Amino acid sequence: MTDKLVIRNIGQILSGKMEEPIFDGDCLIAIDGKISAWGAEKDMDTEGATTVINAHGVTLAPGLIDSHIHPVIGDYTPRQQQLHWIDSTLHGGVTTLISAGEVHMPGRPKDIIGLKAMAIAAQRWYENFRPSGMKVHAGAPVIEHGMVEQDFKDLAEAGVTLLGEVGLGTVKDGKTAKEMVGWARKYGIQSTIHTGGPSIPGSGLIDADMVMETGTDVIGHINGGHSALPDDQIICLCEGCKAAFEIVHNGNERAAVLTVNTARELGKMDQIILGTDGPAGSGVQPLGILRMIAMLSAFGNVPAEIAFCFGNGNTSRQRKLDTGLIEVGKCADFVLMDQAQHAPGKTMLESVQLGNLPGVGMTVIDGVVCSGRSRNTPPANRLPEVVT
Repeated sequence: MTDKLVIRNIGQILSGKMEEPIFDGDCLIAIDGKISAWGAEKDMDTEGATTVINAHGVTLAPGLIDSHIHPVIGDYTPRQQQLHWIDSTLHGGVTTLISAGEVHMPGRPKDIIGLKAMAIAAQRWYENFRPSGMKVHAGAPVIEHGMVEQDFKDLAEAGVTLLGEVGLGTVKDGKTAKEMVGWARKYGIQSTIHTGGPSIPGSGLIDADMVMETGTDVIGHINGGHSALPDDQIICLCEGCKAAFEIVHNGNERAAVLTVNTARELGKMDQIILGTDGPAGSGVQPLGILRMIAMLSAFGNVPAEIAFCFGNGNTSRQRKLDTGLIEVGKCADFVLMDQAQHAPGKTMLESVQLGNLPGVGMTVIDGVVCSGRSRNTPPANRLPEVVT
């Protein structure tokens, strides 16, 4: 039987695409968990729907993506002794999480056999278990001295697609890191580098020179995690790198705004992606991506519809994901949201650009409703509802 989702009475559709951030249409259809069509309901075939959602005029956007998390196992983090942090993040409109390394695992193995085994296991357990429906891309090994090209080939053949933050292990020099990142890229494994001052015991300063020499696919927390690089080094990275500029909630907010302003001047805003860098010493941030969108919109003078692209479409494109964009064939992963009750601004987008969070009314993953009214965001003016 075909699963057909119809979402009608949509107030506006955010596309995730900076070149056209708002799409026309009041209806969207997904077939078997993939986006099929959107537009004016009167022109669409809505017959035979297995699920119908009445959006009641709220905004629909691609589900948000957290590009930088540190999961461990299941929906539990020993770093903050907290259960159900992933479910709470879903209530912040996030539908996809990407690991930057399972570095908080107690007794994390650092020998080559052990780190490979843990990475493969982490990839498997989040593939087999999706907390509250959340998509978790995990199994991101931290590179250590002694790894050889065959190790990266083995990891890739086992299904590992990510490296943990370069610099959190014993490899601290650019030459060695560059060689290992090259091996990873050869076998289709995407890489991220720690940027800025040390965050956990065993990590160290990673400056702009090492970031540029290593040449990873993502400049992890370009605004520091926690401590940022000096302004001139951040500007240098923006000028000299084609990698993604990852801005995180747990970093330096001033450096985050500097990154946005610099990227705008360089015409590189499409390289900006967002993460939380949690769970970490700063805790868990269920609303971290929404907070970054509102903060960068307000203080970076970025239209809210563009700032939302930082949190979904840009990440989708930089990370080569099948979600995060309103596009035929992409996964039907959505967040439905509206202006928060009594929040200033004439519209939801205007309210966000004034620095306010929207109210999340529903999340949908692979065409399936995964959460209703958020228990974490401020209450929205209007709420979508499942009709059938």
